[in-house]
Amino acid sequence: MVVHVTTELAKVFLRLGLTGFGGPAAHIALMREQVVTRRGWVTEQDFLDMLAATNLIPGPNSTELAIHIGLRHGGWLGFLVAGVCFVLPAACIVGAFAALYTAYGLLPELEWILWAVKPVVLVIVGQALLGLGGVALKSRQLVLLAGAAAIANLLGVHELAVLLGAGAVYGVRRWMLVPLPAAVAVAPTALGLFLSFLKIGSVLFGSGYVLLAFLRGEFVERLAWITEGQLFDAIAVGQATPGPLFTAATFIGYLVAGWPGAVTATVGMFLPAFVFVALSGRVIPHLRKSPTAGRVLDAVNAASLALMAVVTFELGVAVITNAGAAAIGGVTAFLLWRYRVSSSWLLLGAALLGYLLRLAS
Repeated sequence: MVVHVTTELAKVFLRLGLTGFGGPAAHIALMREQVVTRRGWVTEQDFLDMLAATNLIPGPNSTELAIHIGLRHGGWLGFLVAGVCFVLPAACIVGAFAALYTAYGLLPELEWILWAVKPVVLVIVGQALLGLGGVALKSRQLVLLAGAAAIANLLGVHELAVLLGAGAVYGVRRWMLVPLPAAVAVAPTALGLFLSFLKIGSVLFGSGYVLLAFLRGEFVERLAWITEGQLFDAIAVGQATPGPLFTAATFIGYLVAGWPGAVTATVGMFLPAFVFVALSGRVIPHLRKSPTAGRVLDAVNAASLALMAVVTFELGVAVITNAGAAAIGGVTAFLLWRYRVSSSWLLLGAALLGYLLRLAS
């Protein structure tokens, strides 16, 4: 039984790691489709509670959600398998791009692939929002709270402030945040990379834009290990490849210290996620039993969906700019709702379409 569960977790998260284009919102939508809708490993409410927990701890949200699911469905072995299988394919792909970049000084042209994939991501996230909204927004107060959270985020309020504010308003009166200690790297070595990324992974809340600010301050300004151009190339590769954007750490690690640097940077970036989930994963079911803590989870769930909705709206404005993108989105919506085609196949199909269009251009 344990072997079967572990094998199934490995299959699901390896597939997601290979096809998960589009960033955290898309990853969350893909995970929901696989573990809630298709397999029933967790309920909608459990999924929402785990999502709320990932939003309240530092690190890559979608990776932490994968680890939570593995822990809930497969115990401590599942905890390791789900997290590693989700991160490993993306890290290998990004590492390969870093090797090509170092050898030839150029990145593969991925603009056409991204152009075709983004409308598909938009539809997948929209479907997940509709499904999760029916569970999370279970009262008029939570609907209003979600609306207020979306407006606050659109006005520039930080994601963490929105989440904590929603929980405080709806559930509790006091919060205490304890800063984590930070390591300092002093030399361009694999160990130095590990310590720097361990620090970033331990304190980083927020989106990829926040990650960009952390990486720039650490590796461009403070340590001067990479240039501004190399940093933006690292972020571009992280966005253009499947899996977590945080695998930009793999790219930077390779630039600084080759494959040893790529490995240690990746471990340093993602290790805190495993630690935080291990500390919080078994607490979530108990929180749901407490009336006050349950209200906090409800509020954070509503605010989390509001943040996803804002991301989806902004993605839609940026992506649906011509008839071709609109057509891809329309076909995706039809296949997804009418025939329930797997999101993974839709993403792979869009990536192939983009590649063929690039060859024909």
